[in-house]
Amino acid sequence: MGVLIMVGQVILGLSILIVLHELGHFLAARAFGIKVEKFYLFFDAWGVKLFKFNYKGCEYGIGWLPLGGYVKIAGMIDESMDTEQLKGEPQPWEFRSKPAWQRLIVMLGGIIVNIVVGILVFWMLTFKMGNTDVKMDQLVNGIVPGSIGESIGLKAGDKVIAIDGHRVENYSELLGSKVLMGGVSLTVERDGRTTEIKVPADLLNTLSDKKGEKFIEPRFKTTSIAQVAPGSVASKMGFTKGDSIVALNDTPVPFFDQFRTLVKANINKPVVIKVIRAGAEVSLKGNVPADAMLGISVNHDNSIKSFTTNYTLMEAFPIGAKKAFTVITDNAKGFGKIFKGEVRADKALSGPIGIATLFGTEVDWIRFWSLVGMLSMALAFMNLLPIPALDGGHVVFLLIEMIQGKPLSEKFLEKAQMVGFFILLGLMVFIFGNDIFKLFK
Repeated sequence: MGVLIMVGQVILGLSILIVLHELGHFLAARAFGIKVEKFYLFFDAWGVKLFKFNYKGCEYGIGWLPLGGYVKIAGMIDESMDTEQLKGEPQPWEFRSKPAWQRLIVMLGGIIVNIVVGILVFWMLTFKMGNTDVKMDQLVNGIVPGSIGESIGLKAGDKVIAIDGHRVENYSELLGSKVLMGGVSLTVERDGRTTEIKVPADLLNTLSDKKGEKFIEPRFKTTSIAQVAPGSVASKMGFTKGDSIVALNDTPVPFFDQFRTLVKANINKPVVIKVIRAGAEVSLKGNVPADAMLGISVNHDNSIKSFTTNYTLMEAFPIGAKKAFTVITDNAKGFGKIFKGEVRADKALSGPIGIATLFGTEVDWIRFWSLVGMLSMALAFMNLLPIPALDGGHVVFLLIEMIQGKPLSEKFLEKAQMVGFFILLGLMVFIFGNDIFKLFK
């Protein structure tokens, strides 16, 4: 059932974005009196359609191939490669008969709609949820690095005070794209001294390999046990709710990460864990299992308090817009790293299968709309790439036409469209294959 929910969410999210993207082209074309012959969600490859109807001279429908959607604009060389109508004289209602600036707006229509949708989604989420964060001065015990953080030189108890020389105010900055994309320097306070930790430019490769592992997290004191799983190792050892862990094999563990590290260091070995129960010290004995999971959860250290900033509708707009455009700049930086060879394409790129895993197996509407907003901006960026067959390719050709004062030949545009089609086909095969490989890996 969880898989069906995941698939349903990704289909719903992508369908919304595809329809709105194509609607941008459709409305722009209609505004300039250009005839639109088809409006399809998904592709009706080889003429196979799941559903269709005609309204005012346009065929609306759903195709069987879920790789996007399209509008067929009369008098335009597009992915359908239907050039029959181009053999006749240009008609006033055709794309090719309109001024270049009008055709440019038609081609940008889908991208503009995606940007508007992305901004709207992030605006409404910011207005509804506000921003929740933790001030860095709350992390009096510093941070605890996961294996990724450890690999770049971070240590438990480190206090990160600056990123590239700019003081860190909020904890979320350490988990933002500026750090995780790599290539920055962290100023760390350790044992009363400051040191510089270089975040490697290829950190995205490591993050991809170790999905699910945390880069860093706040350092918590060892606090009381919140729950003991029935039948677990901890239950057999005699742990009870409310116990406070103080030592493992006579080694004090004032911080929970220290306790966790010692547990992992004693896999398949007997241990003695001392706890405080009702003001008295109690020793609990047992063996650490192979997975190092004792079966306890602990209460969070309530000395670290988060804060939430709420915004009025108008205050939320610039913040939401900034979040939306950050998606585009992050995508641009990511592609730049791929071309520079700093990040491997198979690590950085994900397709529908990879996207589906982000939605999860349960419906969470905040997460759903956050991903829809992110994907809307990513779709705008991808379509703006100067690849023939994408909107960006058409935009480049139109700009060339506007500069030189005459259109490129139809033969050239047909060949460019074919080249773009094969580029996109190869990219789709790579992305789907990469997704499947990651899934089985």
